[in-house]
Amino acid sequence: MAEDITTIVDAPSDEQDDFYSDDDLFKISSWGADLSFRELISRYDEDELVKPELQRNYVWDKTEASRFVDSVLLGLPVPSIFLAKTKDEKLLIIDGYQRFMTVRDYVKGIFSKDKSVFKLSKSDKIHERWRGKAFLELSDDEQRKIRNTTIHAIIFMQQHPVNGDTSLYQVFERINSSGRTLLPQEIRNCIYQGPINSLLFELNANKNWRTLWGAEVPDERMRDLEHILRFFALSDEKILSSDKAPSRISLKKYLNQYMDSVNKTDLVVDLRARFDVTIKFVYEQFGNSAFHNLSPTEEGKLVPSFSPTLFDSVMISADAATRRDIGQFKPGELEARRLSVLKAPDYQKLLSQETMRVPNIRSRVSQMFIALFGVEMQ
Repeated sequence: MAEDITTIVDAPSDEQDDFYSDDDLFKISSWGADLSFRELISRYDEDELVKPELQRNYVWDKTEASRFVDSVLLGLPVPSIFLAKTKDEKLLIIDGYQRFMTVRDYVKGIFSKDKSVFKLSKSDKIHERWRGKAFLELSDDEQRKIRNTTIHAIIFMQQHPVNGDTSLYQVFERINSSGRTLLPQEIRNCIYQGPINSLLFELNANKNWRTLWGAEVPDERMRDLEHILRFFALSDEKILSSDKAPSRISLKKYLNQYMDSVNKTDLVVDLRARFDVTIKFVYEQFGNSAFHNLSPTEEGKLVPSFSPTLFDSVMISADAATRRDIGQFKPGELEARRLSVLKAPDYQKLLSQETMRVPNIRSRVSQMFIALFGVEMQ
């Protein structure tokens, strides 16, 4: 097992620079609504107001939270929140989760961050009238004031297009104020909630995968989750065999579309089985370094970083082989063949140059398959 540190992912430059923008193609409706905290709390408790998975961790400390409640009680203006209306008529919190959750916690009486009783701070910055008080210790008028305070919500809904290339991804990417730039899978985790998202978390705990990824603890930026999604998406027939495949894909855009298209319970059953069988085969046949390339400077040595394009080649080849039930192999036999193909300069180019050109994806997978198993991919 590799040390439990953040796995270094050696992504090719064209993947690091991947960017797409189709703003001019979107038809979006947006409107404003003044919603009381009473209504927002009710919607949240009835699962009609949804917090993104990414924002489950409440980050304000009790002093910050107390000052916000204090502002509400003082009648000061409350900053707007940003909501997205989803396909199933729910509202997704894009921006404003901390403010909303603070008021809900105070009304409910439990502080989310540490599960303690939520009493306002005794700091001098809190009005002396309610300093140190829980919600139920306020007067009836003060309790009603909190519940009835309205917060302006900006709500938007995408009308066109209706497929997975959604404006919701780009809006979340651009306006979320969580304090750090979100990586693509972190955003997908927020906006494509459902069976496929749950499956990715389930598969990410697979012990063989954790060993091959190189860290026992899941990556906090969800890069490991993205690679599982990447395996499913790039092994799809739309990429590997369709005559209608584009000549090049934006990986970010394609993974968005794919995740949306398979976000159905009946589709994830096959995906689960394929991943479990394939990752077990890879671990048993290639060992811990299955997704590590040869060092360009030290002959015979492997680089410590995880190679996404080599991951594509090995995983998709192994998936195709296990589905065809190709042969039995001696210990170390397939690993020796893997290392042999990695010595070819032309193959190294497929792993590092124009990696999102569809012909190159097909070539690096098919050449690895032939080298490993001695037959053509079907």
